[in-house]
Amino acid sequence: MAAVIEIQDLVKDYRVGEMVVHVLKGISFGIERGDFVSIMGPSGSGKSTLMNILGCLDKPTSGTYTLDGISVGNLNRDQLAEIRNNKIGFVFQQFNLLARTSAAENVELPMMYTDAPARERRERAMKALLAVGLAGREEHQPSQLSGGQQQRVAIARSLVNDPSIILADEPTGALDSRTSIEIMAIFQRLNREKGITMIVVTHDPDVAAYSNRSIHFKDGKLQLDERLAHPREARKDLEQLPAEQPEEVSS
Repeated sequence: MAAVIEIQDLVKDYRVGEMVVHVLKGISFGIERGDFVSIMGPSGSGKSTLMNILGCLDKPTSGTYTLDGISVGNLNRDQLAEIRNNKIGFVFQQFNLLARTSAAENVELPMMYTDAPARERRERAMKALLAVGLAGREEHQPSQLSGGQQQRVAIARSLVNDPSIILADEPTGALDSRTSIEIMAIFQRLNREKGITMIVVTHDPDVAAYSNRSIHFKDGKLQLDERLAHPREARKDLEQLPAEQPEEVSS
């Protein structure tokens, strides 16, 4: 497969008063198109800083980051925003949904920066919500949805502009075990059926076990990069769990 992401000798420093903090210390790796990668490491290892750089939210101090053949370091603010909106979908631990806005309207938000007419925005939002199993919940506000359902809305929002990459930063950190597996089942399906490159930052080895490849960081350096020959199947794990009562939804 062709590499969609190439990182070479990447360094990220932050200045705190008189002191320079070295967060990323010359890391190099590539990610193939259609890969499912987990990025792991303890707090302070540099994994969230790396995620911000991969998502074009920050720039490295030195080194190169090539995304889909484009050198990101040479892009201006508007070009970076265009990449974020068209190529990358974001999912975070906190769902970041607008409280008094329906699920469908939350999903439509990334399209507000496009030329898509209102009818097309609504149709695409409905399609994205259907893809994550939220048909019938389109008009519910976040307070009327469970945590797992809110994260599904966030995933639908990340899908609505048809990204080739999804970056998920601790996407299961605020969820219980069953719901976490449900979210990973959605990620596996999107990766396999739609060919979306999945990159998940997690501290949880159980979550990382659903990926095809695991990259470990420590103290700003790449410690281990391994392919998983037999990733866990989230769908099968769900089938083995005890039956659960249907979620209650507020009216």
